[in-house]
Amino acid sequence: MIGCVSFQHKACPFPRAAPATMSNDRDPDPQPFSPRRLVVLNLYGAVAGLLAGAVVLAFRWAIEVSQIRLLPTHRIGDYEGLPPAQRDEQAQGGALLLGLAFERLAPATRQVGLVHVLSYLRATRTGHLPLRNALTQFLAGVVAVGSGQSVDREGPGVHLGAACGSLIAQWRAMAWEDNYTLMACGAAAAIAAAFNTPLAGALFVIEVFRVQYLITRFMPVITASVIGAVLSRAVYGHATAFSIPPLSMSSLAELPMLAGLGLFTGLLSVVFVRLTRGIARHSRDWRPALAFPLAGLGTGVAALWAPQILGISYDTLDAMLHGKLGWQALALILSLKLAATAWSIGLRLPGGLIGPSLVIGGAAGTLVGLVTVAWYPFPSGSSGFYAIIGMLAMMSAVLQAPLAALTALLELTGNSTIILPGMVAIITADLVSRQWLGQESIIATLSRLGERPVEPPVTPPGEDTARPPDQTPSISRTSAGPR
Repeated sequence: MIGCVSFQHKACPFPRAAPATMSNDRDPDPQPFSPRRLVVLNLYGAVAGLLAGAVVLAFRWAIEVSQIRLLPTHRIGDYEGLPPAQRDEQAQGGALLLGLAFERLAPATRQVGLVHVLSYLRATRTGHLPLRNALTQFLAGVVAVGSGQSVDREGPGVHLGAACGSLIAQWRAMAWEDNYTLMACGAAAAIAAAFNTPLAGALFVIEVFRVQYLITRFMPVITASVIGAVLSRAVYGHATAFSIPPLSMSSLAELPMLAGLGLFTGLLSVVFVRLTRGIARHSRDWRPALAFPLAGLGTGVAALWAPQILGISYDTLDAMLHGKLGWQALALILSLKLAATAWSIGLRLPGGLIGPSLVIGGAAGTLVGLVTVAWYPFPSGSSGFYAIIGMLAMMSAVLQAPLAALTALLELTGNSTIILPGMVAIITADLVSRQWLGQESIIATLSRLGERPVEPPVTPPGEDTARPPDQTPSISRTSAGPR
């Protein structure tokens, strides 16, 4: 337990890092509250949000530039404009390049993504997120998304944001608890900057990373999240990440269909998580030079039938929200996007899975919406209404983050009347996946795979290196981790 605050650095009212004494499944013990400490920590949270937001926006810009230069139509995300053979070649070429590059990296430097961040937040209890891994994530994420792999930029963005917060804590020689808080600040700012959803960004780190609510921790996280959203709006305007038409529920008679949508997405989430887990388990000892090209091959072959699955697929998601796709295309996109993403994440490509879960859920929701509009005997909303709810229900069930999903639903639509139907679908999906079928979040599932004891971070000279009896060794992945 950390006692009172000691001012060992005149410019920073935080104690220097001390040996961790908490158990492996608990948050760092809180330091005594003081108004001055809260004000200063909020200032550092704002700096973390500014740095994380800037890095995440630079990461997005680099991806967009790569897409403009690589795609024949020079339009962001327009992989549908590629000839069939070139879709396969581009996906395989990018994956091969990543595999060869990762072969040259030390195993510890290959660790990237949400699982890597979680291992530091929940396991190591000392040290900081390595800058080398963040640089690896930045460059590898640009190649992965730019070449059309079925991954997203949000998962890598969370890693980059958390690394920015950890870098500030390292620079100011802060204690582990404050390093922990600033990592959470950076991750929240990354989500806020990615989707223009500041409150959902803050709740994301609480639910996905299981960050304990404390006023001294949550206020800096909120501050950082707001800064990230402000930066996003300054660069990309006030519009959210998706073009969402006016949506509403026509009558209470739709609630059974919304519950059915929750059941459908809950089952899909279990299929997705278990398929990803199975692939990851069987390929855990494969080298990147083998695993990554196989991931590119699978995605490239799937793209011969459905080019919409390539890359982030947010343009396809916009088409779903506006009702521009038929049921045949939706069924094909849903099945192939789910399979390609599970294949890519299971084989440890350095990209994220938040975006693909939204696309899969959007396709599921649109299918349910088309059925409802065509066959349901009561007044019903549009297929786009079911698409947006399916998106967030799938994300919630995959990440086990219902509150963040509901908040994102409100912030993305700007429509409070959609919360009630969203709650029905999201809670049903979570009950199906978690309570009925016993499925934990995909991040927790993947963090259990490939765990091996490693040496703890180097302790500064003069500090006690003894590990308390109740603390288990730190864990990390031996290669690029799933996001």
